[in-house]
Amino acid sequence: MVSLKQRQSGFTIVELLIVIVIIGILATLVIVTFSGVQQRARDSERKTDINAIAGQLEAAYAKTGTYPALAGLLDAPTRETLEIRLDSKAFADPSNSDGTLAATAASGADATYGYATTGCTGTGTAAVCTGYTLTANLENTSGGATYTRQSN
Repeated sequence: MVSLKQRQSGFTIVELLIVIVIIGILATLVIVTFSGVQQRARDSERKTDINAIAGQLEAAYAKTGTYPALAGLLDAPTRETLEIRLDSKAFADPSNSDGTLAATAASGADATYGYATTGCTGTGTAAVCTGYTLTANLENTSGGATYTRQSN
């Protein structure tokens, strides 16, 4: 027969609740920190992409004396003709999961990447320009900062 006075071992409900709350707080801190690290990594990739594109545009300018218009920059055969050695993935934003160029086709606040040209003559892939501005909207800043590179 079992005596009613035997002490049962285990944790009380209060002790379990305290442990659950502490684990929840730690998990929240880890998730918030990890999210910030991912944002900084994507911003770093955006800056690298913009610098690589700018370097290739300057090389094309040194060869031809002009910068391509947006249509020419996004057109693979035109890039090949101008010897712009960039994979089309360089134009896709790191947060764009499908890797398409749709997010980069337009300049301005709605686009994550932007390419605006100045002094252009002609249209489409045959247009030639005398200047450009490349932009990338950064996500790990308050107020929506933009990273910009311009032609020399």
